[in-house]
Amino acid sequence: MGLLDSFLYLMGPWPLFLCVLGTALGIIVGAIPGLSGAMLIALTLPLTFKMVPEQAMALIVCMYTGSITGGLVSAVLLRIPGTPSNVVTVFDGYAMAQQGQAGRALGLGVAASFFGAVFAWGALVLLTKPLADIAVRFTPFDYFALVLTALVLISSVSGKSMVKGLLAGMIGVLLAFPGMDDNTGRTRFTMGVWQLTSGFDILPVLVGVFGVGTVMAELVKPIGKGQALVYSSDGLWMKLSEWKSQFWNLVRSSAIGTWIGILPGVGASVGSLVAYTVAKNVSRTPEEFGNGSASGIVASEAANNATVGGALIPLLAIGIPGSVIDVFLMSAMMIHGIQPGPLLFEQHASIVYVVIAACLLSSVLMFGQMYLMIPFLRRVLDVPRQFVLPLIMVFCVVGVFASSNRMFDVWIMLGFGVLGFLMERGGLPLGPFVIGFILAPIAESRLRQGLMMTDGSYLPLVTQPLTLTLMLLAVLLLFWPLLRTLRRNRRSRH
Repeated sequence: MGLLDSFLYLMGPWPLFLCVLGTALGIIVGAIPGLSGAMLIALTLPLTFKMVPEQAMALIVCMYTGSITGGLVSAVLLRIPGTPSNVVTVFDGYAMAQQGQAGRALGLGVAASFFGAVFAWGALVLLTKPLADIAVRFTPFDYFALVLTALVLISSVSGKSMVKGLLAGMIGVLLAFPGMDDNTGRTRFTMGVWQLTSGFDILPVLVGVFGVGTVMAELVKPIGKGQALVYSSDGLWMKLSEWKSQFWNLVRSSAIGTWIGILPGVGASVGSLVAYTVAKNVSRTPEEFGNGSASGIVASEAANNATVGGALIPLLAIGIPGSVIDVFLMSAMMIHGIQPGPLLFEQHASIVYVVIAACLLSSVLMFGQMYLMIPFLRRVLDVPRQFVLPLIMVFCVVGVFASSNRMFDVWIMLGFGVLGFLMERGGLPLGPFVIGFILAPIAESRLRQGLMMTDGSYLPLVTQPLTLTLMLLAVLLLFWPLLRTLRRNRRSRH
């Protein structure tokens, strides 16, 4: 079965129904605070036992694509990222919604998501084997330098004060340390609490900081003084002029998302952050970023959706999952007796082409379904504030509890909600905090893997060409905002 045959197969009544259903469920779950695509796929996995392998793969891929884009809705309307990959979208999406342009923010996000997904699909078709070969040659030091570069980008999303942004980022890094050391198997900074053996899970932290923290901020405001968003459908469809003005931003961000998606274990959060920062650094109006910038939304959503196709490349070519959801996709293959890896193209070519075809079909379905569902999903804004806030809390509690069946995670969510509330009251931005929390474990793990391979030698950081290049890039990015400020001051004097 070739690629064309796979498209024809998926257009059959039952496979097409599964694709439509999977995409719709992914969008809905992604849009509900506290729930995630990984959770949906995990619950669906047992139902695929009796399915034909091609249909099971198509269903899971569609859920994957839908959930990434669905998180855009809550990020824009509620300031709660539906998935970790939508964290960066919150910066400008919610700000634009506060300005009465919620429809435009959603429209930009959907269009950018579609472009990024289609761009990555092209890479999936054309570059699977060669790019996967390059990625598999990355050393742990290369990965560390890449993630360090992403961590340094905190300074670019810090808002007006770089010092406060870096401080918030360091708090996130410190709170990522508790748990078990992957290299030694020992627990650290758990203070005797056995539930912290695995550290703070990302879902309670995200939902707490953005969800509970936002609810607390609203509760302390006088009645009638809350930031009630007024939905306007103006700008829901991206204009041709906007497509032209954002074209290079779309291409650049999609390319970044695709490449970072290929790197196993890095993830969509890094892709959207890097794309966002690059877009800000090359923009003629960087001061608009974080205050409702269209370029910021486009960069974030194009990149995080491009990582979907990018992450499938190492999975199909070398059997290495590029993200958490790809682990479930890999599990579904193995359930049906299919081993991902170099021999997959020879032994189960039909599965490969169905996955590739489903990746594009789900992107098209996502594009259409998002526009159909936004008028219904946005009705959360029509509900009075005194009803919305308890409803958000219910979704947060249910979503966090369902993810692990632990009441402990609910308490963690509430604790991080208080922390997020206090940080905002103190002027510390939440974006750098979350970015530091997500990336610190990846950086530490890769660095320690490299040190174990070299008997504790740090020399590869400066002797390996790619590692050295990324380290120099990190230094440049750290001081770039300062250099840009100095240049502006010189110009203003003259």
